[in-house]
Parts: sequence; C-alpha cells; structure tokens
Amino acid sequence: MVYICLANGFEEVEALAPADILRRAGVEVKLAARGGSATGSHGITVTADCDIADMDAEHAELVILPGGLPGAHNLFADPAVQALPKAAEKGVRIAAICAAPYILGRLGLLEGKKAVCYPGFEGELRGATVVRDAAVVTDGLITTGRGAGAALDFGFELAALLKGDEAAANLRAGMYAASVGAAGATIRV
Repeated sequence: MVYICLANGFEEVEALAPADILRRAGVEVKLAARGGSATGSHGITVTADCDIADMDAEHAELVILPGGLPGAHNLFADPAVQALPKAAEKGVRIAAICAAPYILGRLGLLEGKKAVCYPGFEGELRGATVVRDAAVVTDGLITTGRGAGAALDFGFELAALLKGDEAAANLRAGMYAASVGAAGATIRV
C-alpha cells in the first residue's frame, strides 16, 4: 500500500501526478487526509480514500508527502506525519517533494542522505547533503523531489522503485508517446 498524505494547502500536481502514475503502474494508492478531504493551494478539493489517522504507515510500501504552502506546514503538524520515523525504522520508503522534504529534515530522516527540495528550503534539510543539479534524488529508502515541475519525474522514480526500472520506463514511454504523438515536440505557430 502507498499512502499520499494530504493537508489543506498541498500542491495538487505533486500529489495527483504521482498518484496517477503509480496507479497506472498497478500500485495500490490511497490518498489520506484528515477529515476525508483536503483543499490544495490552488483551490482544488480532493476527496481522500481514507482519513490520515487511519493510515497504516508502519506497514506501507511507501508514504508520500507533497509540498505546497501551507500544505507542508499543515502536514508537519499532523500526528500521523510526526509518527513517520517509526515507519522509517521498519524499512518503509518515504518520499517528499517541494517544501515537504523539510519535514523529513525536522524528523531526523535525512541524516547522512542526499536530498533536493524547492529552492529556499535547503537550510531545513537537517543532516542532508543538498543536491542542486537534480530534479529527484533517491538515497536509500528516502526519495526527494525539487518541486511541481518535477512531479512527473518524481512519480516515475517512485514507480521504478516499486515496480522496476523497465516497468517505469515503459509507462513513461507510453504516457509520453500518447501526449506528443510522432512529432515529439511542441509547435507554436
């Protein structure tokens, strides 16, 4: 099971793009939000599959924290997110993108790891070596993504980690081919 944690103010694309990609890859994904729904930073309200209080993070394959503000701050304040170090101790993969990697830093989960985040949050990646020239970094069981523009790469990396590189590459190729056709480029006339 993969859980994507939502809190009011989350960055919609950082939650929904990985959810879409992982579901296409055949991964069981549940969106988890306190009270059963959350409204993103751009006013899109998403109905969750479960309450975040009912999330079984310690037995999950992966827990994902999207960024966005104030979403990342709201996630950090949630007791279910505060309990993530226990899940990490049990070998659960944890991923965060944009501002949300700061949560992992504050929870002590980035110690000795390489990580990326949205520019300006680097000082919050406590214990990490900040990588500045990558969109997504996986170091052990921790994956971090730079921001909304990296949401698809973030999702494909998570699919590769759970389903294998070949499956993720095939999924990426299929989604990309469907979106650009034979031309392979955007044309502006």
